[in-house]
Amino acid sequence: MDLGPYAGFIISAYGVATVVVAALVVWVTVDHAAQKRALAELERRGITRRSAQSRPRQVKELAE
Repeated sequence: MDLGPYAGFIISAYGVATVVVAALVVWVTVDHAAQKRALAELERRGITRRSAQSRPRQVKELAE
């Protein structure tokens, strides 16, 4: 495969893009684990999610 005179630029651009995407995947994975740990700690201490509370009656009627 002949990439011409810009082969170095093309290969380095793909390399940089691959490194950036891989870094973002790692970052999101690590952050997800940290958020799950933080949420588990809050729930362990008895702090619940707002979405876990019962919905107001008016909203329940509209949903049915």
